[in-house]
Amino acid sequence: MSATIKQLRAFVAVARSHSLAQASAQLHTSQPALSVAIRNLEDATGGPLFSRDGRQLVLTPEGREFLTRAEQLLNNWDQSLDAIQQRFRLNRGQLLLAVIPAFALNRLPELLSSFHRDNPQINIVLEDIVMEGVVQSVQEGRVELGISFRPEDLGGLEFTPLERDRFIAVTPPQHPLSSKEALHWRDLADYPFISMNRGSAVRRWTEQAFADCGKVARYLCEANQLSTIGQLIRANMGVSAVPSLCEGQMREYGLHCHPLSAPVVYQEVGILMKSRGTLSAAASAFLRSIQQDPGNLHPGYLPK
Repeated sequence: MSATIKQLRAFVAVARSHSLAQASAQLHTSQPALSVAIRNLEDATGGPLFSRDGRQLVLTPEGREFLTRAEQLLNNWDQSLDAIQQRFRLNRGQLLLAVIPAFALNRLPELLSSFHRDNPQINIVLEDIVMEGVVQSVQEGRVELGISFRPEDLGGLEFTPLERDRFIAVTPPQHPLSSKEALHWRDLADYPFISMNRGSAVRRWTEQAFADCGKVARYLCEANQLSTIGQLIRANMGVSAVPSLCEGQMREYGLHCHPLSAPVVYQEVGILMKSRGTLSAAASAFLRSIQQDPGNLHPGYLPK
């Protein structure tokens, strides 16, 4: 037979008060029920914990030794229970996120600021990594939520769309194409092109767009980060096509951004999570905050 928390509380209350009557009043239970709890605890421990001295109950030597341990157990239990209750009340806990850099830089700050105002005690741990890293982090359980373009292979993950992104062209201020309001992919093929690294989803989408318009890009340089591409364009090394998530960032660099068509390349941006399993209270709250208040997202927001 195993001892229970209720039995431990009964034992400590009787040990401190030396009286079933006082202990039962303290615990808001009847004296017979308290007597049964003490008896069951003694059965579990293997011997008597109390002896009678007149009207008082006094601890046996084994009872005195057990009292210290019982109080430690109850203290640890109360602390553990309080800690988990605080996590569910969002007074404590961690939000673990992996986010593609384009979203982390241009959309996420406002979303996290709003979440933090409502949940100031939640610690936020953020990985801003490329799309493939986001997918892997969620699959391996290093984070609970990822924000990324929709992967071609979900690999056991669930994807909830947030917004639809359209690729745009980016040119330096003095470039021959910079004066044009809109561009086609074939226009970019005539100039040195700064691209994302081989193997990335953005690079695959870029190559497919050039193939669809019957052109081959003049790849000059490739980078792992879209911010690096922006700086290379700023240095007049070439032109590029990037997700419109980056438009604000590119304009801050002083670059020109153009609607891009023939073909129009759209990609969904959304939340990745494991298909099976339960989110923590912090992750659930963050998910609700995004879905209930899409105001900080792009106008192309897609409802769930």
